[in-house]
Amino acid sequence: VVIKALGMSRARIYEWLAAYREGGFEALKAKQISGRPKKLSGEQIRELYTWITTFTPDQLKFNFALWTRGRVRELIRQKFNVRLSDVSVGRLLRNLGLTPQKPLHRAYQQKPEAVKQWKEETYPEIRKEAKKVGATIYFGDEASIRSDYHSGTTWAPIGETPVIRNTGSRFSINMISAISPRGELRFKTIKGNMNTDAFIGFLKALVQDSEKPVFLILDNHPVHHARRARDYVESL
Repeated sequence: VVIKALGMSRARIYEWLAAYREGGFEALKAKQISGRPKKLSGEQIRELYTWITTFTPDQLKFNFALWTRGRVRELIRQKFNVRLSDVSVGRLLRNLGLTPQKPLHRAYQQKPEAVKQWKEETYPEIRKEAKKVGATIYFGDEASIRSDYHSGTTWAPIGETPVIRNTGSRFSINMISAISPRGELRFKTIKGNMNTDAFIGFLKALVQDSEKPVFLILDNHPVHHARRARDYVESL
C-alpha cells in the first residue's frame, strides 16, 4: 500500500530493507541526485504559489472551491502548458510549504479565559446537578445545509487555516440537533428560517422522546432567549 501510494515499484521496498539492515536509518535518508530538469521555472512556481494562497479555484473559473492535487495539476496545464502527475503535484505543493487542510467557512473568535472557566468550573457543576437528578445532558445547535458547501481539504500554507468565501445564489435547509456526551443524537429538519415556533417544537419533541429530565446547553442564538421559549421551559 505504501509503495503504491508513493508511485514506486514493489521491488523498491526490498532495496530499502537491505539498505536499512546494512546502514540503519541513516542509509534510508534521501541523497542528492541529478535528474531531469524541473518542468516549472522559479517564476512559474512563484506565480503558482500566489494563485493557490490568494484565490480559491472558483475565483479562477473552476467549478470547485477547494484546491486538490488534480485541480492544481489542471491549473498548471492551463497556465503553463505543463503536464504533471498527481504525485509530482503533491511533492511540489509540499516543497512550497503547503499542506492539505480543512478550511473554515467563516471567521470566528473565542475568549480562551471564558472557555477555560466554562470547562473547568461551569460544566462540572452542570454535570454534577444532572447526575443528582438523573438528567441527560445535551448540547444543542442549529445548522444550515447549503448547496454551495464544499466538504474536504484544500492546499494552504502550513499553520494558516484557509477561509472559503461563498458568494452567489444558493438554496439550503435548516436543521436543529442535540447530542449528548455519550453520542445520543436528536435532530429535526426545518423548512424556512429558524424561529421561536420551530425551536419550541424541537424542545417539545426532545422532552417527549426522553424518559429522563433534559439539560440542554445552547449558544446565544436569539430564539434561545425568546420570551415564549423561556415560558415553555419554565412550564416544565
